[in-house]
Amino acid sequence: MAFLFGAFLGLVLGVAVVMAFARFENARAEQRRELAATVSAFSKLTVQDLRKLIPPEFYPSWVSFTQKQKLKWLNQELVKIWPFVNEAASELIKTSVEPVFEQYKSFILASLHFSKLTLGTVAPQFTGVSILEGDSSAITMELELQWDGNPNIVLDIQTTLGISLPVQVKNIGFTGVLRLVFKPLVAEFPCFGAVCCSLREKSKLDLTLKVVGGEMTAIPGISDAIEGTIRDTIEDTLTWPNRIIVPIVPGDYSDLELRPVGLLEVKLVEARDLKNKDLVGKSDPFAVLYIRPLREKTKRSKTINNDLNPIWNEHYEFVVEDISTQHLTVKIYDDEGLQPSEIIGCARVDLADLQPGKVKDLWLDLVKDLEIQRDTKPRGQVHLELLYYPYDRHEGDSNPFAGQIQLTSLEKVLKTEPNGYDVNQRKNVIMRGVLSVTVISGEDLPPMDIGGKVVTDTLNPIWNQTFDFVVEDALHDLLMVEVWDHDTFGKDYVGRCILTLTRVLLEGEFQDTFVLQGAKSGKLNLHLKWTAQPIYRDRDRDQ
Repeated sequence: MAFLFGAFLGLVLGVAVVMAFARFENARAEQRRELAATVSAFSKLTVQDLRKLIPPEFYPSWVSFTQKQKLKWLNQELVKIWPFVNEAASELIKTSVEPVFEQYKSFILASLHFSKLTLGTVAPQFTGVSILEGDSSAITMELELQWDGNPNIVLDIQTTLGISLPVQVKNIGFTGVLRLVFKPLVAEFPCFGAVCCSLREKSKLDLTLKVVGGEMTAIPGISDAIEGTIRDTIEDTLTWPNRIIVPIVPGDYSDLELRPVGLLEVKLVEARDLKNKDLVGKSDPFAVLYIRPLREKTKRSKTINNDLNPIWNEHYEFVVEDISTQHLTVKIYDDEGLQPSEIIGCARVDLADLQPGKVKDLWLDLVKDLEIQRDTKPRGQVHLELLYYPYDRHEGDSNPFAGQIQLTSLEKVLKTEPNGYDVNQRKNVIMRGVLSVTVISGEDLPPMDIGGKVVTDTLNPIWNQTFDFVVEDALHDLLMVEVWDHDTFGKDYVGRCILTLTRVLLEGEFQDTFVLQGAKSGKLNLHLKWTAQPIYRDRDRDQ
């Protein structure tokens, strides 16, 4: 009986295992058929279908959709004609670039000319092309360009020290995007009037300089001066918005040229916590500012000797030609006398971030290099005050000098017509008046005494005291507020706030909180009010 029961149980279990296995296999086969159908459906999807199904934020890092087209055919043809391009372009480059070098050369260089110039046997390679949409009056084409050339370029360098050097430029590597704008479109073959050529953005340029029969280290700073001249020439003459206009159909294309659109007023106020470059004593800092690195458009401040927290309080004006792409560059140097100055740090401000007619007060962190920011060590900060005046205020920008707005004293003086103001008149104005400063309170002042606190045993003093100052030239004067710890037998310096008067001139009255400089912590709450008596310079009025 037990035998029959065991045999029956074994038979049932065996049938169950066989049925389960068969069901499992059928399920696997069904999954495989569904997967095959899914893969087949995906294989039929186009790139446009995939971009509709998957949002960009879910793309894997190795997925890239591009509108650029390959140009293998163009590169093959360029290789064939390169010897003729080399012969034709070499003399053209020599005659057109030498005058430009004279505008950008460093003060170390007295003259810079080509003694030899050939482009070599290696043709550039175009790695991609794209067409930009959006402008119905022009066709904009961008060509990705790469050139690892073997040109034969020898520069005849004459230094200000009277030394003549033949310098060879070798191992040139260039990567960039060439922008061609065909504009305007006309009803005459080839259907466009002119071509604007430029580089879309600052390009990567690598090169090696070698003195023929000598060493570059023979004259300190000569290598940096030559390389800087070459880079500045390429950047400022070819990088957008700068462009070269080539007329195709005879006509007037002056509207395509780069032209001034506004004026940027810059007040270089001060710097703080600058990195010391001298082994003995402190650095002697001065500042260089520019939008375009042309010598006549570059501003240099005075040198403040032996000071890592210099106060310049200097005012400059720069012509703006493209507010959307240009920027203001500030470089702080240590003046080394007869030797080349050593850079302490640099900073950059995009002009697109400025609001027309509004003062922008900035503290900028200095870095070693604006392009390659590998060095993260602190180099100090520079304090700027920026004010942008557009020449044409009829392009959608709100006019702060409109009639329905209550004018401040400065705006009343500058206002010359219903929809604008005369920028040049600002130079002739002396803003004389009374500045009322109310020192309201301090916050979180640092303790200066052992076991004590600042000002009547408090780190958050409340003064509510008002001081009146007769200001003779508010456009160029500074307000300095210092905090001291008063002791029985003397006083200790705590910190200070340095303010320009531009904001109170424009607003008439305001209250704000200012960080205490030179202290580990602390803020001051100040209220400023301006009562103006503007006058004009006699010499300007007489003219």
